[in-house]
Amino acid sequence: MTDKPDISAESTDAWWIWVLVIGLAVLLCFRILALATNGTDLFFDEAQYWAWGQEPAFGYYSKPPLIGWIIGAAGASCGNGEFCVRLPAPLIHTATAIAVFFLGRQLYDTRTGALSGLAFATLPGVSLSAGLISTDVPLLLCWAIALVGFVALFKSQSIWPALVLGLAFGIGLNAKYAMAWFLLCLSILLIMAPERRRILKDYRLYAGLGLGLLLIVPNLVWNYTNSFATFSHTADNAKWAGSLLHPVKALEFFGAQFGVFGPILFGSLLVIVWRAWKQRLPESDRLLLAFSVPIIAVIVVQAFISRAHGNWAASAYVAACVLVVATMVREGAWGWLKGSFVVNVAAMILIAAGTITAGHITLPFAPDPFARILGWRAVAEATQAELAKAKSQGQPFAAVVTINRSVIAELLYYMRDGSAPVLAWRRGARPHNHFELTRPLTSDTTGRLLLVTLGKRKPPIGSAFATSEKIGERELPAGNSAHRYVTFYALSGYKGR
Repeated sequence: MTDKPDISAESTDAWWIWVLVIGLAVLLCFRILALATNGTDLFFDEAQYWAWGQEPAFGYYSKPPLIGWIIGAAGASCGNGEFCVRLPAPLIHTATAIAVFFLGRQLYDTRTGALSGLAFATLPGVSLSAGLISTDVPLLLCWAIALVGFVALFKSQSIWPALVLGLAFGIGLNAKYAMAWFLLCLSILLIMAPERRRILKDYRLYAGLGLGLLLIVPNLVWNYTNSFATFSHTADNAKWAGSLLHPVKALEFFGAQFGVFGPILFGSLLVIVWRAWKQRLPESDRLLLAFSVPIIAVIVVQAFISRAHGNWAASAYVAACVLVVATMVREGAWGWLKGSFVVNVAAMILIAAGTITAGHITLPFAPDPFARILGWRAVAEATQAELAKAKSQGQPFAAVVTINRSVIAELLYYMRDGSAPVLAWRRGARPHNHFELTRPLTSDTTGRLLLVTLGKRKPPIGSAFATSEKIGERELPAGNSAHRYVTFYALSGYKGR
């Protein structure tokens, strides 16, 4: 006799899939609405990525090319407004949550997968990231898909898991070099779980990783032809020069993870790590530990040596999310799981409310948290006014020049319909940002130049120009309780750095 299908199990699985689909749809609609009413300007990194998207290439100074391609495609299909520039973020995060669902279902069951997908979609770090556009957005999707492909290598003899792994790994490297942590985590897994070492005899693993490495070759060629600019920037960003003891920085980064992952989920992850020292966890748990905890540990060390931003360990939370949810489900810790959803959804609503009301509410005992992403449109408008005034006086400026990467990125975006070119004044022997590499001020530029700088301090003009004259200073609002000082100089006769 053949076994009858478990109708109740199939119905339960279908119910959880509907919970996931409806939940993600509601979250996506909420985030798109929040984007449409977002009151912030583009952060200068976002503006820089937008500028990259206008000049498709296989590489850029500080990052691989995928983020520029994504924003360029969004611009071509939607437009260049802030909403369109950021729209890929909530869409891609929704796709990542679906990939997390498949990962959880592969390793555990449909219920765990659905809850893991929803937990990922409501992480505070994801809620913040969904209102911006950054390299972490496609990185997390690629990391999740690569994990799905890797786990499938153990469950299927087909070639498709290798293709999924390879494509996701290679595209992830083109999103952010942090995708390379996947290889470190894989190595640690093979140390922690001897039963997984049989994969080393499977040609599909090497085919998949080889395909991934092949996809990053164009970027490596770009780096070779540009003096390995991205690798130099990555090394500079680590900042290992000087003192190598910064315990406060390590504590700051570690503490920030309670905000990125959520206080209940991160606290639960620490409990699971503590247990792993005391007892042997299930095989699937150990796999997820290997693809999460080592990344956090490495970045804590980096923060101790130098510094680290709170999002640098973001890829760890794909596997960590499934691990924590699976543990809570297995142990019946429903109160903690529900509590984590309540806390994280509340954080999501608070973040959305903050971006919608940015610049209109004054906090009584704290500076405006959105000051860094407010007031940039005003800087561009003030610059346009200086250009128009000079033109009306019969002394037009041939170009706008700036020293700051943030200023040139914002001017390129908010003056994208203007006629004056925006150039970077490179003062060192080698470029220190993408604009110094691709649009430097050269001695071939003739005519008067409008220098735009932040702050009241005179820039180190020295003898680089034949003449220099301060022509204006503006104090512009950057939120409801913050200001940004912008100073304008008229320069001529550039002599070279």
